[in-house]
Amino acid sequence: MLTRRDMLRAASAGAGFGYLAFLDQLVRAGDAKDATAAKAGHHPARAKRVIFLFMHGGPSQVDTFDPKPELDKRDGQELPFEPAKGTTVSKKLMKSPWKFKKYGESGIAVSDLFPETAKHVDDLCVINSMHTEGQSHGQAVLKLHTGDIALTRPSVGSWVTYGLGTENRNLPGFVTVCPTRGHGGAQNYGNAFLPAAFQGMAIGAAGVPASSATIKNVHNPEVPAELQRQQLDFMQQLNKEYAARAGVDDRLEATAASYELAFRMQAAVPKVTDIRSETKETLKLYGIGEKPTDEFGRQCLMARRFAEAGVRYIQVTHNSFKWDQHGNIKQHEPNAKEVDKPIAGLLADLKSRGLLKDTLVVWGAEFGRTPVTQGKDGRDHNPQGFTMWLSGGGVKGGHVHGATDEFGYHAVKDKVHMHDLHATILHLLGLDHEKLTYRHAGRDFRLTDVYGHVVKDLFA
Repeated sequence: MLTRRDMLRAASAGAGFGYLAFLDQLVRAGDAKDATAAKAGHHPARAKRVIFLFMHGGPSQVDTFDPKPELDKRDGQELPFEPAKGTTVSKKLMKSPWKFKKYGESGIAVSDLFPETAKHVDDLCVINSMHTEGQSHGQAVLKLHTGDIALTRPSVGSWVTYGLGTENRNLPGFVTVCPTRGHGGAQNYGNAFLPAAFQGMAIGAAGVPASSATIKNVHNPEVPAELQRQQLDFMQQLNKEYAARAGVDDRLEATAASYELAFRMQAAVPKVTDIRSETKETLKLYGIGEKPTDEFGRQCLMARRFAEAGVRYIQVTHNSFKWDQHGNIKQHEPNAKEVDKPIAGLLADLKSRGLLKDTLVVWGAEFGRTPVTQGKDGRDHNPQGFTMWLSGGGVKGGHVHGATDEFGYHAVKDKVHMHDLHATILHLLGLDHEKLTYRHAGRDFRLTDVYGHVVKDLFA
């Protein structure tokens, strides 16, 4: 006799996607019924979606977007105050090896590391006054992605999809391309105590070539689609009969909805991830087929395709840990060459398609780096003051917000904490960070905990 458990097991084999954590959802997702449906925000949105370009390891602000003439003048001299607690650095100031030039009508200065991105400076909103908690990568990466340095909390993308759902019912609301395996790993795109429907879908992983990055089990070659459809329909009929006897069970309905999404994704996902339909001009724009830009170019192009297809939150990670230059800051140069052209291509492509106006692009990392040396010519971690930039999605273009001190060590003017950035991103998406809550363990949780202020000075 075919039991109910046997039927569910057979259906899961037909639809695939162990990733979706159906058992977890069945146990915990009582309110996840129709979870992927688009939802209204708390107020009119300026952005519909986010693309986060994560430079894992921490680019140096004084070598990229935060020029410091005083640092140049006092190169080799001693820092006139004590370095931050927890850093292992000398007190010897070190100027940037790269020159800064002013670009665009706004005249914003960008270093020679990013000449292609600099061409789009009039579309950038540069925040030079970021600060955060976490002197180590593990702490700071979790803070960036989840709002907490240690505890297991939902990621930003999970909060976004929980609040808004997805514009495309055939795709997940949150996708992460080649995510890092370390410094929190799956926690950085996990749902934590939110229902499992809101976790991020990983495509590939750090260290896996972008050309090979795929969604596992997206297709079941052993069971034809027609038979899978029959299995799911039969399961739904059993569910209806069960509900008629025992009453409505939202958890079971949420699980069935997950199977339905998995089934629909089999047709939708290959169309989005296959870039062969793109023109030669577009591939060239992203640096695909060229060295050293092919890898990150593929990731950025995939992000644009997911954004165009209606995914709410897309993260792209530059190969794990490359920006962590403790011993030789000049390694920033090959890193920048890998990402500069693809980033510029993404901005240009989004703008030409009319997508930049309602897509918020976020660039940055867990922290910056010190203006004093570590070792011979490296820089240590610096969460006290660093740079991130935004583009599109309702923010000011050609704008610089805030400042670090004369050496680029501490944020001192119009400071923006990581909680403030999270609150601001949610606000641009139409979500009030104080109202976007989830009841867990007897209290209401939110991404920004009890902190965070919306930085309205960034808005166009």
